[in-house]
This record gives sequence, structure tokens and C-alpha cells, in this order.
Amino acid sequence: MNPANEPVNSPCPRRVELGDFLRKRRARLNPADVGLVADGRRRTPGLRREEVAVLANIGLSWYSWLEQGKDINVSNRVLDAISQALRLSVSERVHLYYLAGVHPPQPGQDAGRPSDLTRMVRVTEGYAPNPAALLDRYWNVVSANGAARYVFGLADEQENLLLRYFTDSAMREIYPQEESLSRRLVTQLLIQAAEFPDDPVFATLVGRLRAESHRFAELWELHEIVDITQEPLLVRHPVLGDLFFEYAVLHLADHTDHRLVLHTPVPSTDTEERLAWLAETPHT
Repeated sequence: MNPANEPVNSPCPRRVELGDFLRKRRARLNPADVGLVADGRRRTPGLRREEVAVLANIGLSWYSWLEQGKDINVSNRVLDAISQALRLSVSERVHLYYLAGVHPPQPGQDAGRPSDLTRMVRVTEGYAPNPAALLDRYWNVVSANGAARYVFGLADEQENLLLRYFTDSAMREIYPQEESLSRRLVTQLLIQAAEFPDDPVFATLVGRLRAESHRFAELWELHEIVDITQEPLLVRHPVLGDLFFEYAVLHLADHTDHRLVLHTPVPSTDTEERLAWLAETPHT
């Protein structure tokens, strides 16, 4: 007979993986590693379940259910406590959150050590003369180098890229592939909104876009998921002429909500020479 309140549903594959992850991380620690005194010979290596529960200040049954793959709701506080008890690294902590079905919060910055976000702001500047920009989850520009600001007409920071694109016809006109680009952008936002259904910021952003852009509202209502493979991007700049870019999107290890977008000239074009001219020529 099950104890009162014990989950009885069969574990899903992700929960099974969560249990395996916890057991293996528990097995790699010795009592001395966490300030405990070993009490005699142990049949298996590592910490016992009850020791992890004590270190994390949670119930033994609750921790045991996690290792058994039971489908129970677990809070950020409990996951953080388990992470500390098992001495998980930053990457392991993020992995634990995802296995538990919880989106990881942004970790704190180690004293005296710049976070990935700080380093990536420097990378955007160092990527010149090629355009580079750092965006947050909601498509706000956190940082953009001079080339990105000039080529794409971006503000220095805190400008929402989607709002600017769909409400500024002059910005859309520099993209000959505007129709396919618009559909890909809406697809990406649809996917994000489905991934974070309880995030009110996405709801507010979508509401503004639908109210301020008739074209966005049309595409949003279609609920169309198109192929978002990264085909080369053509920019028809009023001064520099036609620029052709390949681009890569990099996600940050310790700021998972941010992404770095790097644009590289297509080798078979003269885009590199045009950007070199831009870097050497004063402009406003």
C-alpha cells in the first residue's frame, strides 16, 4: 500500500533520466566531500539518499520519489538545495532544472569573474567590422556593435527588434526577402510563446505587435510554422549597396535567455570589402 500522497503514476522518460542523473551525482561524492563523517563500511560508493535529503533540508520521501522518477512538482528552492547538496556545477544545475521540467533562473555572477553576458557584450564590439548583436529572450537589443547599428539601423540598446521590424516600413525595405523573413520571425515567436506559455511578457509583446502591425496580425493568425533554416541574408543598404551575410546564433552558458547573433560576409560576394570600407570611413 502506498504512503498517503505518494505519486502512483508511471515515470516518464525525462523523469527516469532525472533519477539516473541524481543517483550518479550522489555516487561520485564521499561523506568527507560535504563535511559528513562516514559511519563504517558502505556497500555502495557515494552519499546515501538520506544524507542528500538532510543536506538539502528536504524530506527523504520527497527526494526518493525524485530518484525513482515519480512525476511530482518540484520548486526552484528544492532544486537549488539539491544542487548545493550534490555540489553541482553551473552546467549541471541548468541540466537538473531542465530534467525536472523547470526553466532555470539566471545564476548569480561569481565575485571578481565576469559573467558570459559581460563577456559577450565585449564580443559584439570585438567582432567588428562584421555586425554582431546580443539579444535577450524577448528580442530586446542588449548590445550591438557599430557595424550592426549602421547596417541594420539598430539603436544602441533596449530596442525591441520585432517591434521595430514590424512597425517600421523603412527597416523592412532593406530586406528583399522581407516576405520569407517576416514568416520566419513570426514562426520563431510562436515557438517561443509555446515554450513559455505562462510568461506575461510574451503575451504583452504579442499584443502590441498585433495592435501595431497589420502584417504581423495576419501572420500570427495563420499560426504557420515555416522552415527557419538559416539561409543567407541579403541586406540592400542605401549607402553600402547589397550585402550578403551568413549568420550564427549562439546561446550563452550562464545566461540561457540571451543569444549572440553574428553576421559573417558570404565569401563569394564583395560584402567583406564593403564592410572594411565602412570601418575606415567616418559616418553618422
